[in-house]
Amino acid sequence: MTSAPWLVVVDAQRIFADPASEWYAPRFAETVEPIRELVAAHEGRVVQTRWVPPHVKHGSWIPYFETFPFADRSQYDPIFDIVEEIAELHLPHTVSEPTFGKWGEQLRSVTGADAHLVLAGVATDCCVLSTALAAADAGCTVEVVAAACAGSGDEAHERALQAMRLYAPQITVRD
Repeated sequence: MTSAPWLVVVDAQRIFADPASEWYAPRFAETVEPIRELVAAHEGRVVQTRWVPPHVKHGSWIPYFETFPFADRSQYDPIFDIVEEIAELHLPHTVSEPTFGKWGEQLRSVTGADAHLVLAGVATDCCVLSTALAAADAGCTVEVVAAACAGSGDEAHERALQAMRLYAPQITVRD
């Protein structure tokens, strides 16, 4: 028997919502109401995630932070906070990871190994995509709610959704 799905709100953080940020997702504000509706529909089976910089830069993270030095801050910098419209929902679980994909030991410990995950958040073309692929590869059933996701731009958002559609039936995109 399959258990009820878990909503994973991926990286609804100020760094993606702030128009002054280099990582601004232009349609971020449009995801807030769909995310709030999804939270209400998932009755406490909700995890929010946060991207935080790694404490120690290693491997490919070294040139990454040379390219994006503005993001090389303390993980406690307010830019990495969840936006107020989502934070005020007081979601029951938070997973902070120094990786784009959030599927890993922390998320698995909350949802279970072969979970049914419903993904929303930002950026469709980075953290949502990375989370969806890793979770599906690990055996999870993944649904991506397109209206509750925003990319770095419209074209990147659509390309990421198209890529995830290629993984059916493990990943489905709800339009």
